[in-house]
Amino acid sequence: MTPSARPVTVVSNCAIATVDPALTEFESGHLVVEGDRITAVGASEAPARWAEQADRTIDGRGLLATPGLVNTHHHLYQWITRGYSQDATLFGWLTDLYPVWAGLDEESTQAAAAANLGWMAMSGCSLTTDHHYVFPRAGGDVLGATIAGARTIGLRFHPTRGSMDLGRSAGGLPPDEVVETTEAALIASESAINRWHDPSPASMLQIALAPCSPFSVTGALMTGAADLARRHGVRLHTHLCETMDEEAFCLEKFGRRPVDYIEDLGWLGPDVWFAHSVWPSAADIAKFAATGTSVAHCPTSNARLGSGIAPIADMLAAGVPVGLGVDGSASNESGRLDEELHQALLVARLRSGSTSMSARQVLSMATMGGARVLGRHDDLGSLEVGKLADVALWRVDTIAGADIADPVAALVFGTRSPLELLLVGGRPIVESGQLVHADADELGRASGHAARKLAARAGR
Repeated sequence: MTPSARPVTVVSNCAIATVDPALTEFESGHLVVEGDRITAVGASEAPARWAEQADRTIDGRGLLATPGLVNTHHHLYQWITRGYSQDATLFGWLTDLYPVWAGLDEESTQAAAAANLGWMAMSGCSLTTDHHYVFPRAGGDVLGATIAGARTIGLRFHPTRGSMDLGRSAGGLPPDEVVETTEAALIASESAINRWHDPSPASMLQIALAPCSPFSVTGALMTGAADLARRHGVRLHTHLCETMDEEAFCLEKFGRRPVDYIEDLGWLGPDVWFAHSVWPSAADIAKFAATGTSVAHCPTSNARLGSGIAPIADMLAAGVPVGLGVDGSASNESGRLDEELHQALLVARLRSGSTSMSARQVLSMATMGGARVLGRHDDLGSLEVGKLADVALWRVDTIAGADIADPVAALVFGTRSPLELLLVGGRPIVESGQLVHADADELGRASGHAARKLAARAGR
């Protein structure tokens, strides 16, 4: 071995699903990472010159290499309110939880984010977004606390600066104590961009703007956020078409269905992605496709809240970019991104039949689809030479998958294939199912303490 300034990792004899444009796969191949980039990928053993330079060599027999999974919708702070409001639909669930979230502060938010992101990493996630829209007046810098939690784990992170300015007294759903003024929200949003956003190709931290939803945000905030985001070249995100209650709200308040209303506000385009989109019409899907608007599909959360089954097969057929999302852990207590692959396959087939979704379509949504939704597809989402080395190695030769000849089927039709290694920018984040930079038990103790404090503050 010849030590190099850019550490070299060589994986040999490994099943590889590259998720490149040709969906190239290797039954037994090699993958070479030099520094933070992929240097070689192909069939058979790695060329001898790479073996000679390797700082680390991995025998990939029994492993499947995929791109790291990409989570396109989440609410990390909700980790410490799991198990609440177990039988409510979305509006009732929110009404129950908003008063609890009003007690969030920096300490509780950082504990929730670190534990949640640690759990996400252990499920193969290398890049995640977060939609933080609750900013209690006495809560401090909760967005900064979330970013600190992400740095503890080492994941690539795309937090959004969310916002709400339509409180209950003005006809919205959230209580007034958790909303901001329109001006304050826009000032804070621009400040977040200036403070945190890194647009570089290898960026570990990018900011998007994310007014929460049509029933918690005014039109003025939606248009103001869109103008601000486009001036700074960042992306836009919101919840849309999640429930029929939302559609009824939009028809009553605005005289428009959700997609028509959002279109009036300038919120369709290749820089926009919507969470859930369970109830779009065929015309709505055509608008998404024509404008390059993306969707974050959250099958477990949609099922937990009884919201419905999103028409994802129709969206993919129309050319809509779609990624997977865990959503907040208060509506998806499992919080594992690898399980969303399994759920996405099943719910698509429940809605549209057994040929409507394949294992490889689901893997593509979870990797390249998510990278495209977040605007990172030039550097992430597939195992190709020159791309950033965000790589997941799954063990598919255990009792969970040893009898399944197709390793991609073992990962998607099966579930919880053990995670042998997760690289983010070539650096190990998870080894043999354990976090490298944090102790999962300590994260759990800290988040449990934060959950109990938050519950007591809310009188629960």
